[in-house]
Amino acid sequence: MKLTVYLAGEIHSPWREYLRKQASERNLPLVFTGPMEDHDRSDNIGEEILGEQPNKVLKDETASSINNLRTQILLSNSDVVIAYFGEKYKQWNSAMDAATAITLNKPVILIRDEKLHHPLKELSNKAQLVVETPEQALQALSYVFE
Repeated sequence: MKLTVYLAGEIHSPWREYLRKQASERNLPLVFTGPMEDHDRSDNIGEEILGEQPNKVLKDETASSINNLRTQILLSNSDVVIAYFGEKYKQWNSAMDAATAITLNKPVILIRDEKLHHPLKELSNKAQLVVETPEQALQALSYVFE
């Protein structure tokens, strides 16, 4: 058995790289997908495909349409979603991806520090598992293969 894991969350810290490396070291049969990790490409994809837009709002709209298409496809094809909530960045996309996964009946593992319990309490309640570290999320997935 191989699982496809969608990694939802901010793209500025190395948490995904850590999970990929740890999964590889443990020889876990996991395939990782997630949002576009190249921030500039994500912001500019609308204009790459549809051409220059007349203002920043329309530039954002075209980019988000294409990013949402990508996310919907990858989330729909995932077996499980790990949603990471750090303290440094706004987490709107993480919350949206986790909620979408829940709506699609995908198992969700939330990673969040205890300090973020209150703002994420409803989302946490809908997730299959809430952990505080990427290592704990990977341990939970390791258990699936025992």
